[in-house]
Amino acid sequence: MTVTQSVSQNSSPWVIETRHLYKRFGQVVALDDINLQIKRGEFIAIMGASGSGKTTLMNILTCLDTASEGQVLLDGTDAAALDEEGRRAFRSDKIGLVFQQFHLIPFLTALENVMLAQHYHSVVDEKAARKVLEQVGLGHRFDHLPSQLSGGEQQRVCIARALVNEPPVIFADEPTGNLDEQNEQLVLGLLTDLHKQGRTIVMVTHNPELGRFADRIVRLQHGKYLSEEVNNREVENAV
Repeated sequence: MTVTQSVSQNSSPWVIETRHLYKRFGQVVALDDINLQIKRGEFIAIMGASGSGKTTLMNILTCLDTASEGQVLLDGTDAAALDEEGRRAFRSDKIGLVFQQFHLIPFLTALENVMLAQHYHSVVDEKAARKVLEQVGLGHRFDHLPSQLSGGEQQRVCIARALVNEPPVIFADEPTGNLDEQNEQLVLGLLTDLHKQGRTIVMVTHNPELGRFADRIVRLQHGKYLSEEVNNREVENAV
């Protein structure tokens, strides 16, 4: 099954939902019975210490990995029903990814790095690529290589790359982990603005200061659901 075959029939209020999700690496249980629902247009922070399972969860939710057991519904589509091509199509059409380590191609300019994402989406539009770079404040950096950009500028190129195909969901994995305080605030401001524009933001972080930007915080510990907070107010604790 491809992603386009079932998404058009979707009537679910959730853009992402997991049901009794498990992930095992040999004898190690990385995710243990995770049940999670993410609303359309929500800004959610998935938090936990190193080894809590948050990055493993993100990899499954973005179709970079598959679950060992349980169900993952992506915009109403059962991820288990998607072949590799269908998972790639879902990532391309529905998800924008922002990484802590940037993952920019060093010999491509900022504009070319953004246009590379369009290439995988099968529609290359230089005008659209320029527009998103201008949106993140880099209209004067089109022709600069990553080595000619600051860390904050490189992360903004990553955000532009995530935005260029207009995905409804943005996943950000420790998006400010390599940035100073000033650039951290710039990046968080961009993510907040995207949320206000209606996009779903899923931010994975260990930094408690970043959680205050989210509508909801989900905490993991040792691969298990630990607690949930709304507007920094604890509403549930499963421990």
